[in-house]
Amino acid sequence: MAKFPWSSGPGEILQHGLALLRKDSDANRRLAMLSIDNSVELMIKTYLGLPKRVTGLNIGRARCAEFSESFPKLLDAIEEFASDKVTGIDLGEIEWYHRLRNQLYHQGNGLTVELEKVVVYAELAKLLFKNLFGNELEVDDQEGHERLVGGFLSAWVRLEQTVQAIWSRVSLKQWERKTMLMRPAELVARKIIDDKLGLEMDRLKKLRNGVVHGDTASTTALTDDDIESVKKAITRLEKVIKSMPATTEDS
Repeated sequence: MAKFPWSSGPGEILQHGLALLRKDSDANRRLAMLSIDNSVELMIKTYLGLPKRVTGLNIGRARCAEFSESFPKLLDAIEEFASDKVTGIDLGEIEWYHRLRNQLYHQGNGLTVELEKVVVYAELAKLLFKNLFGNELEVDDQEGHERLVGGFLSAWVRLEQTVQAIWSRVSLKQWERKTMLMRPAELVARKIIDDKLGLEMDRLKKLRNGVVHGDTASTTALTDDDIESVKKAITRLEKVIKSMPATTEDS
């Protein structure tokens, strides 16, 4: 895929954070967390500050300066101007990891962070990088739970995008689609999917939430079968889309 010069800065910082994780220690986890968080902030600033000819976004300099003042304002801005770029990525979770990073940075020595939390933040950052810049970040081959977390979250993004495509074919207002994005029970209630698929999607959603929130039990329980289950759900949902009428406009 195409690589753009403006993605090199955020990419290098994120690669540095990932490299620190290859030799696990309390110090390396802290430093990795700081690097990953810095890369996320720079990614968003870089993307929103690109010329209109690149992104199609019309954002004035004054507005850019305003939302560049703080991390939460950056998250608000990316949600406002480029919500399609964060499908499958919960910005509330990104902000939670940023606050965790702040605790490590401001409260001095003696604090550490669980490896699972750093790994998950790294994977969310890699997904955001791909969404914003259109290419995968080049990293060394991953092993163990790092590979599983990355594969699972990457597949989950595709699942959310597929569900979003289904809701776009249903006569709902935009805000209704957003609130019901990942509510399998609502899809079942509307007879869009069957009970079996709804239950499986609900199970996967709970597993995903546990992984992203740094629950050790969820990360430990994650297997290749779970990644395959997400992919199978996507395949079934894609068949549902083909059977639905053409996209309708917002009511």
